[in-house]
Amino acid sequence: MTSFLTEDFLLQSEYAKRLYHQYAEHLPIIDYHCHLSPHDIAINRQFDNLTRIWLEGDHYKWRAMRTLGVNEKYITGNGSDTEKFEQWAYAVPYTMRNPLYHWTHLELKRYFGIEKLLTPQTGKEIYAGATDQLKRAEFSTRSLLKRMKVETICTTDDPADTLEYHQQIKKDRFDIAILPTFRPDKAYAVENAAAYKTYVEKLSAASGVKITSFDTLLDALKNRVEFFHSLGCRLSDHGLEQLYFPENGKAYSADNLFKKVLQGEVLSRAEREHFKYAVLTALGKMYHARGWTQQFHLGALRNTNERMLRVLGPDTGFDSIGDFSQAVALARFLNELDSSDQLAKTILYNLNPGDNEVMGTMIGNFNDGSIKGKIQFGSAWWFLDQKDGMEKQINALSNLGLLSCFIGMLTDSRSFLSYPRHEYFRRILCNVIGQDVANGELPWDESWLSKIVSDVCYHNAKNYFNFSHQPVK
Repeated sequence: MTSFLTEDFLLQSEYAKRLYHQYAEHLPIIDYHCHLSPHDIAINRQFDNLTRIWLEGDHYKWRAMRTLGVNEKYITGNGSDTEKFEQWAYAVPYTMRNPLYHWTHLELKRYFGIEKLLTPQTGKEIYAGATDQLKRAEFSTRSLLKRMKVETICTTDDPADTLEYHQQIKKDRFDIAILPTFRPDKAYAVENAAAYKTYVEKLSAASGVKITSFDTLLDALKNRVEFFHSLGCRLSDHGLEQLYFPENGKAYSADNLFKKVLQGEVLSRAEREHFKYAVLTALGKMYHARGWTQQFHLGALRNTNERMLRVLGPDTGFDSIGDFSQAVALARFLNELDSSDQLAKTILYNLNPGDNEVMGTMIGNFNDGSIKGKIQFGSAWWFLDQKDGMEKQINALSNLGLLSCFIGMLTDSRSFLSYPRHEYFRRILCNVIGQDVANGELPWDESWLSKIVSDVCYHNAKNYFNFSHQPVK
């Protein structure tokens, strides 16, 4: 029997062990998409206890506890931090075979040196020991990032954000690049006319552009793109059910649709999709002009539980995989930008594993030889960022594209304790390749396979993004 969480965790051949320990394990981390708080980095936050750093905002854990019948008081409610952690300790043994079980114990071991399994019996001891460590300077947000060899972080930021905390971090000359990412979802979220009007007013104030028409909306967004760019932003990000391409591109006027929404009118589905398409294609051209990378996270069915949405708000653990049709509109959308040679570097993430092969072949349609791996099939995302999901993404990309051009893993997390997910990915990648060698499906060409592993884990991302911020040495 193999022991749990040894130094060779997930590495099932001598080839995998060598690839990981000699080449992947110690590489720096480029976390080009996450939801970490710039405020917490700017103030170098010191967390009060293990609950605050580990359970705040973590809807993966929240979903598990709800499934076990834990009262919401001890999840997002007014239960004490101690009570909330006790309920998580109760839940952990029941998460076996869910990635939460692996992540939980990797994080305890890597950050706190705690190797005991978290159970109701060990919970109090682990909580007390970790909380005591969190009071030390080496457990501040900035110190935690340094310890995990993080080189670059790209947060997720609304166009109307002042980016004041990014500016503060830059003034501090922090030696990890903390860069904003442009997330303009609210700029085309026309489903709720009242909320959209409020957002347009906010965007107008932030940009200094009086937004009265579709053209002035684009002027305001261009203003914010330039502002974000000045602070090192080189990526945009879009969370969509699917991309859109209207069958009749001249059926609607984007300006008329914009004015209808501001007047409080409800747009039809076809009108909404046309408007989103118009905004997204205009933004895509802005990104291309600036040399940015655009990211499209596709396929999430969000806020499905309306009762809990009213009680807790969005992003609280009531989203799931959707089964939206992706291929046709996605191809036409990308082709629209490519037809005028204004298709920026693009990363496509799917949430439905049934779309793996769609994405794996789609990227080949628009890789034009101008940039290595210009169009990327992004890493296994959200519900798929677990062992099975990562292996399937790696296999689909390998079978239908070039794994060697892949830009690798990201955390997509709100937690400062999530960086072992990069280790998790690296171990899985090395194991997939090592197993092929063990099976005689690949030659044991150590110099070449180690290069592929190192490129995927770090160097491809380093070379792909045009990050202007250079960490201070």
